[in-house]
Amino acid sequence: MKTVLCYGDSLTWGYNAEGGRHPLEDRWPSVLQAGLGDAAEVVAEGLNGRTTAFDDHLAGADRNGARLLPTVLTTHAPIDLIVFMLGANDMKPWIHGNPVAAKQGIQRLIDIVRGHDYPFDWSAPQILIVSPPVVSRTDNAEFKEMFAGGDDASTRLAPLYAALADEAGCGFFDAGTVAQTTPLDGVHLDAENTRNIGKALTPLVRVMLEL
Repeated sequence: MKTVLCYGDSLTWGYNAEGGRHPLEDRWPSVLQAGLGDAAEVVAEGLNGRTTAFDDHLAGADRNGARLLPTVLTTHAPIDLIVFMLGANDMKPWIHGNPVAAKQGIQRLIDIVRGHDYPFDWSAPQILIVSPPVVSRTDNAEFKEMFAGGDDASTRLAPLYAALADEAGCGFFDAGTVAQTTPLDGVHLDAENTRNIGKALTPLVRVMLEL
């Protein structure tokens, strides 16, 4: 059985803009699991507020994706494929708000995956880079300030990530082609849109894992 690790932020965790968390069956890693069936185990590693490789000290959990990744890789080894869907939180002005820096953050994650000391000399997994749906305009005052300028900046993530994937020999998928963020906060996904991502990734993951 293959192992797929989904490493992301609140979109992977299943944050519901209406309050709380989407039911397990509606989260995109669960939908991916259903699509793959018994051929693979899908591990969901989502954390609200997680960045690619930058510190954010506004929560009790460490949100720096690069710092936590080595531990997660060892915890779930051996891994056949890791799916990165990160970058939306990098658009926060106090993080950096720069899509080029988010691309560099993804590059750092790629370097960690490929340079990690895996147990038993297991091989590094394949990598699939997923650009998150773009941040949209919202009347939610708090999220509007939290992601000020993010609606424009996040539109540049997909082409930057696609170019990086080509350079680094990774898979790529633009989640914005199948999902849109909710106007309730401009950042998160309703149940239908998070399910859409899992459905769209299923055939791509099957090809990458030769299932």
